[in-house]
Amino acid sequence: MPMSLATIKHQLDDHLGQHLTVVAQAGRKKITRRHGTLKETYPAVFVVDLNQDENAFERVSYSYTDLLTKSIEIEFDGNDSATTNN
Repeated sequence: MPMSLATIKHQLDDHLGQHLTVVAQAGRKKITRRHGTLKETYPAVFVVDLNQDENAFERVSYSYTDLLTKSIEIEFDGNDSATTNN
């Protein structure tokens, strides 16, 4: 069964406050990895507070559609895989 945006949001709600890695396509053959904490979820987007040691900015937001279309993947620390693999 295909995953819905509501399902993705509910899965992320269960992981609020946890450390994660966001793997995103930044262009042709370029991948960015950002480490941070899942801070908040909203109806259309979720916010990740980034580690200041590794990033020039404090936080970044992504839409649930990014996960649905596999533009990004999320790996929670201590877990095997991303929420998009369900």
